[in-house]
Amino acid sequence: MRDKIVVVTGGSGVLGYAVAEAALAAGAYVALPGREETSKLAKQDRLLVLGGVDLTDFAAVTKAFEAVVARFGKIDGLANIAGGFRWQTLAEGDLSGWTDQFKMNLLTAVTATKAALPYLRASQGAIVNVGSAPAKKAGSGMGAYAASKAGVLRLTESLAEEEKLAGVRVNAVLPTIIDTPRNRADMPKADFSRWVKPEDIAKTILFLLSGDAKAITGAEILIAGRT
Repeated sequence: MRDKIVVVTGGSGVLGYAVAEAALAAGAYVALPGREETSKLAKQDRLLVLGGVDLTDFAAVTKAFEAVVARFGKIDGLANIAGGFRWQTLAEGDLSGWTDQFKMNLLTAVTATKAALPYLRASQGAIVNVGSAPAKKAGSGMGAYAASKAGVLRLTESLAEEEKLAGVRVNAVLPTIIDTPRNRADMPKADFSRWVKPEDIAKTILFLLSGDAKAITGAEILIAGRT
């Protein structure tokens, strides 16, 4: 990943932070577009934080990607990590939850990908989308979340076919329960040692973005730890 230019959406979250940190450690340049104006990562020449960006707004995202290229010269990889989770049953929940999950988990990925494609075609780059294991089998109260993440998988499949002759690889990772402070607080009696560490997911994402994965596109990789 040395000297590769990687854009990470959702960089202020636990997984986004882990991916950005690992990419910087591997010698990459990293751009973090999103609403947050700052990052917990140490300021450095290889890091560009682009705050005030609504990732569902194509014009705003396009402008952010133009800023990335103006700073670093190109874009080699896109990690679509921005998203969120909301538990609710259909009977008791608010229908707005479905719209919110669609926007957070699918529309952000679609918008960022469309803005990045011209640059990724030029660099023969790669995209990694973050799906979720429930996209394959949803549990109770996970309908909206699972449906939005299933959309991420269908996006991955379709885009991999659309872009393979252009040289852009598109893959997805499907984590189960990620070991985050929020998940620990929500499930205090769980065995945290069985959950997937953000750092391990980050390693897989960076592999898929790297030249070592040049023969892989359209893959959906389950990352389950011991869950």
